[in-house]
Amino acid sequence: MKDIPQAVCCPSSAGRIFDPVKVYGIPAAEVLTALTSSEPIKAAVAIAALNALSAVCWERELAGDYRIRMDTDALDVVRMPVDRSVAVIGAFVPVLRKLKARGGRWWVIEQDPQTLRGDEMRHFISADESRETIAAADVLIITGVTLVNHTLEPILAAARADAEIAVIGPTASLLPDALFARGVRVVGGVRVKKPDELLDVLAAGGSGYHFFDKLAPRMVIEKPS
Repeated sequence: MKDIPQAVCCPSSAGRIFDPVKVYGIPAAEVLTALTSSEPIKAAVAIAALNALSAVCWERELAGDYRIRMDTDALDVVRMPVDRSVAVIGAFVPVLRKLKARGGRWWVIEQDPQTLRGDEMRHFISADESRETIAAADVLIITGVTLVNHTLEPILAAARADAEIAVIGPTASLLPDALFARGVRVVGGVRVKKPDELLDVLAAGGSGYHFFDKLAPRMVIEKPS
């Protein structure tokens, strides 16, 4: 949130996002040029466009050689027995809850430690000091937000070749080939089934708690064995 421009009421901040008045009808190729943008909102819009194009590919049965499971929680697919060390990139509440119940050795790599609760702080690793932890982990569970803030590439580069790697979150609802080529085995996102209703929910201030499953079922994509 700290990286997102404040109220776009002046030219300097308004110029940091796509013009909302003109964004409807922009060619997809033009939107995708923002995939490498340092502005989080621009990059997020580009990722959203990429996800939408990916959904069109699946609707037209243009999927690659991988398995797609609908109405499935990615955490049920990630292999993380208690004897394997786990590094979580981003403070995923459901993942942390599962790791607390599981026990064993695990870490939370996060840019903002204020997102963690007191009993979670002993597992905290600063994002600036995370390379050794990433390299040591048997399992990596990575938030899809890393696609927006451009931290995913160095994380995957630091991971062990034999690590179990999952990228999870609505942001990661895209064709997975590039992720699989970089060592990811599980991609967990959503598939928007009712876009108009979902936009109404967002316009009313809703979040994932209000649209998951009913309007946007969870989706898991697995790399072929």
